[in-house]
Amino acid sequence: MKSINPIGIHGYAAYVPSFRIRTSEIARVWKGGGAGPNESKAVACFDEDVVTMSVEVAREALGMAGGPPIGAIYVGTESKPYAVKSTGSILSDMLGFNRSLGADLEFACKAGTEAMQVVSGLVGSGMIDYGLAIGADTAQGAPGDELEHTAASGAAALVIGRADGNDIAEIKYSTSYISDTPDFWRRQTQHFPSHLGRFTGEPAYFDHTIQSSKRALSDTGTTPKDYRFAIFHQPNPRFPFDVGKRLGFSQEQIMPGAVNNLIGNTYAAGAMMALSCTLDEANPGDRIFMTSFGSGAGSDTFVIEVKDRILKRRLGSVRLKERMKKFMLIDYGIYAKWRGKIRE
Repeated sequence: MKSINPIGIHGYAAYVPSFRIRTSEIARVWKGGGAGPNESKAVACFDEDVVTMSVEVAREALGMAGGPPIGAIYVGTESKPYAVKSTGSILSDMLGFNRSLGADLEFACKAGTEAMQVVSGLVGSGMIDYGLAIGADTAQGAPGDELEHTAASGAAALVIGRADGNDIAEIKYSTSYISDTPDFWRRQTQHFPSHLGRFTGEPAYFDHTIQSSKRALSDTGTTPKDYRFAIFHQPNPRFPFDVGKRLGFSQEQIMPGAVNNLIGNTYAAGAMMALSCTLDEANPGDRIFMTSFGSGAGSDTFVIEVKDRILKRRLGSVRLKERMKKFMLIDYGIYAKWRGKIRE
């Protein structure tokens, strides 16, 4: 990423629904299958969708940022409620920013970081002063499919603007790596996605994450030891630690953003949600290395440096991991009803 203006993060927020289903409960219904790699996953309530969750995180992130005028709203998602209608346009009305760009982006689990790239580009070019980048999904797999154990619901948002001294963190660098690697897909008329199982790991997840990360380290002249925190997309609890180890990052660097075991894979929100957890713990001067992954396939990598103002902006807020501790369990019947598993 090359920009005219330095790019800063002015506010952040993440939202996890209050309901969870244990993967052991999914395994109980589909006898013969074991529990998933994660303990449980977050499930959107019957009256929640990508729009409601996006509004939730947008308002919170804007509040942290001080309510700046937004010139663009980009929502990364693969589960928006309308097949043909922009979620961004709905948010523009609800948030009061009608004179803004607004669109939805799709790239599986990296659609949220795609939104970060687009908004960063608009700010960096001087076209807008501030923009909203959102990742939100109510992801699901076919009944009985292994994806059903991990595909979860959640949202995260960033207010991105010029790095002007009022920002809480600066995006110092970003890059992307993509290829036509069809490890996961859903055709227009299908209700549930298809996947190639282990192919999602190699060559999809690991190759793209490593290629993008290595380019970032090379371009910035840094090593894993130069960062306090590292974030890698979490399709399951194990992958981010495995890829981090291959690249030279420690478990301690990755652990602050690791939430998959409790809430599953929130898809487009995943990397941004891990960033929210990490920013909750970060101190001025800390550097964060972040690489997303989206099936199909591609990765975005960011180098982020935390600024002094984060201490004041974060004051009084409840950390995301603390909020995650409060939840209600549901059984498979309620889950199937809410998530549209039962069809005529």
